[in-house]
Amino acid sequence: MPVRKPESAEVDALRREIDEHNYRYYALAQPVVSDAGYDRLMRRLMEIEDAFPEYRTPDSPTQRVGAAPQAGFEVVIRARPMLSLENAMDEDELRAWCERHVRVVGDAGGRDYVCEPKMDGVAVELVYEHGRLVRGLTRGDGTRGEDITANVRTIRAIPLRLAGDGQPAELSVRGEVFMELADFAELNRRQEAAGERIYINPRNTTAGSLKQLDPGVTARRPLRFYAYGIGNAGDPALSSLSSQWDVLEQLREWRVPVNGLSVRCETMDEVVAYLENIQAQRESLPYEIDGVVVKANEFSVQVEAGERARSPRWAVAWKFPPQEERTRVLGIEVQVGRTGALTPVARLEPVVVGGVTVSNATLHNQDEIDRKDVRVGDYVFVRRAGDVIPEVVAPIKELRKGRPRKFRMPGECPACGTPVVRPEGEVVTRCPNASCDAQVKERIRHFASRNAMDIEGLGDKLVVQLVDAGVIQTPADIFAITLEKLLPLERMAEKSAENLVAAIAKSRDTTAPRFLFALGIRNVGETVAGILAEHYPAAGPGGLFDASEDELAGIHGVGPVIAREIRAWADIPDNRALVDRLLRAGITLPAAPEKKGDQFEGMSFVFTGTLEHMTRGEAQAEVKKRGGKASSSVSKKTTYVVAGEKAGSKLDKATQLGVEVITEDEFIDMIQ
Repeated sequence: MPVRKPESAEVDALRREIDEHNYRYYALAQPVVSDAGYDRLMRRLMEIEDAFPEYRTPDSPTQRVGAAPQAGFEVVIRARPMLSLENAMDEDELRAWCERHVRVVGDAGGRDYVCEPKMDGVAVELVYEHGRLVRGLTRGDGTRGEDITANVRTIRAIPLRLAGDGQPAELSVRGEVFMELADFAELNRRQEAAGERIYINPRNTTAGSLKQLDPGVTARRPLRFYAYGIGNAGDPALSSLSSQWDVLEQLREWRVPVNGLSVRCETMDEVVAYLENIQAQRESLPYEIDGVVVKANEFSVQVEAGERARSPRWAVAWKFPPQEERTRVLGIEVQVGRTGALTPVARLEPVVVGGVTVSNATLHNQDEIDRKDVRVGDYVFVRRAGDVIPEVVAPIKELRKGRPRKFRMPGECPACGTPVVRPEGEVVTRCPNASCDAQVKERIRHFASRNAMDIEGLGDKLVVQLVDAGVIQTPADIFAITLEKLLPLERMAEKSAENLVAAIAKSRDTTAPRFLFALGIRNVGETVAGILAEHYPAAGPGGLFDASEDELAGIHGVGPVIAREIRAWADIPDNRALVDRLLRAGITLPAAPEKKGDQFEGMSFVFTGTLEHMTRGEAQAEVKKRGGKASSSVSKKTTYVVAGEKAGSKLDKATQLGVEVITEDEFIDMIQ
């Protein structure tokens, strides 16, 4: 039956009706039409556009999917960066942020706040021109984002054109793409039924969905969207918006989804009450959140507060404490590290904690096991410390059955059978056999790791293969690896072998801090390696290893304990021979770069956590080249604490002392 040609007004009305149903379903969760009814409307519109292509427009609901697969994503530099947020881990830190904020803004205006659930999703930016969606970008590094327009167009919660009036010529909407828990579970059910892999958690699945080169794949994922602000606030075209709350209200009028749990609070006491309420609701929400974002409401106050390089001073993210789950200890095994340290590890019934399946958790040492009284068979609470590292919190003794035996560290190394030792005053039990097979593998893994020699492709499994096959026994043997030695290995393709040989050759051009860290001397981490390299730049490792214990102990940041470890390591002939072999293998250590001025004169920096773009030693060297001081401990005299991933107690102390905390990206901005 031929399709009757409708009037253009009828087609527009049909599109508006479909858009309204999308908004009610995805933004309000208040559908007024059945799925079948919605499908009939879409089918009607598709029939009209197929019969009369002149009615098909880029912002039609039928055009959400239709782009061809892409070869890659274009990188776009945005005019106004998407900033990250300072974190507050508890009420005290939140109130400390508030006090700093009030001191900065003074009487700049009202001191009310807007509180929004911090969605555990993926940040994106949507650009509208004259009300029509023209671009979608990932957050990227804040300044540079990838163009994922074809993918965001498939998300039905995102309007392809804004509703209502008053839209500026250009509007930057920023928000989070996420997946509801029920939708995620259904997606995994379909994956399992199809014999496909099961996804780990909603956030990672969302991120992967947005980076699909085929928009059709993204369209099949149940993605949703909540806006949390605009990127061009202050634009004269948006002069009617004077606060964050105005923005959220206006976005709702334009039919852009906004989280209905966002509220405006007049006082910090109201903010705290809201946080406690949201935290109590956390487990019952249909999606995952990891905290609450608190923002100064009035734009005039935000302007007065200002911004750091990577985060605004007028907003803070209050983070929820780590999630805990109950599971059972199936066994306790002992692992041997590169320095011979024996570490007990609990093997657990797999349990999902904070969106990640946990089956192992460190028990640290015998004293820690005794303190917590963890035994095989116990039910225990497990958490991811800092939402990253799995750890056993405590056993649930009320559920303990019978009288299970207490765990005791073995008397012999589980890898080589050598009698173990526990030096006086230490909590760590060690295997003294430097030729222990487990230690050999761990030393080589450490030597090749990213923050050491950074040999791409030399991963854990390959190291095991190479050692077991007798190809390598020391880090120096790595530089004698050839294609002929690699190709006989199981599952070693010729291209992979060629890439590894090239990566080994590339690693020869390194830095003194990386080289010293790669050697794996006890207590010589990235920070100390950087300090040592600064004091012995010309002589290289030879000068360092000829230094006396007293000389080393007198270096600020080294001290007597580390000095003793360095001297003990250097006094072992095999270690000195290893250094000689590595240097003969072609490792080059460039001379220390010249000083770059006095930009950081009088400043003190402390680095904590894992840095992404440089090692800690390299970062400290950058500070010193600019006249500053790099310290290993936080005090009131510290100017900045640079916090990387998995930042620990130093970050906590910085917060307590009111020391300004910046990200690695902010530090890089400073030195550039």
